[in-house]
Amino acid sequence: MHHKVREMLVRQRTQILNGLRGHLAEIGIIAAQSPVHARALADLLRRSDASVRQAVVTALSPLVTQLEHLDAEIKEADAAIAKLAKADPVANALMSIPGIGPVTASALVASVGDPSGFSGPRQFAAFLGLAPRQNSSGGKPRLGRISKMGNAYLRKLLVVGAHAVLYHRARHADPLRCWAQKLMET
Repeated sequence: MHHKVREMLVRQRTQILNGLRGHLAEIGIIAAQSPVHARALADLLRRSDASVRQAVVTALSPLVTQLEHLDAEIKEADAAIAKLAKADPVANALMSIPGIGPVTASALVASVGDPSGFSGPRQFAAFLGLAPRQNSSGGKPRLGRISKMGNAYLRKLLVVGAHAVLYHRARHADPLRCWAQKLMET
């Protein structure tokens, strides 16, 4: 439940950030598409900058207030998830893997339960929806794109973690990142 509530809050925060960007774009204040730039717009509204009319500040201030509230709620949800993850020995072991933090570790523990139920990594990949779709006919195996039939939330968390590992690979020399660096070079 902690994960589902956190994910809903994150979606609402994204919606508000996009709303701020959209509304301010209508009056000519453009910001790049990222949370950092949208937060700069929220700061602009908080300061009641002279470049923004007071009517706009008044109209958008409920969104800024809601954004602050959602940030605090997400922070509390992250703390609760981290506390649960630290109390679980399996989640602690998972957090030792680069790219897997408390949110991903506790989501894996909550969703997978007993990993010995999988016969191997391929079956786990199929559980996540990362196995290729098969369209076989007449004894000819045809493999398509990944099926995406598994747990989308876990898949998203693992992709975000893998992206973080790849992005920061130059600063670390552990075997996983060295392997990733070699793959990127070829």
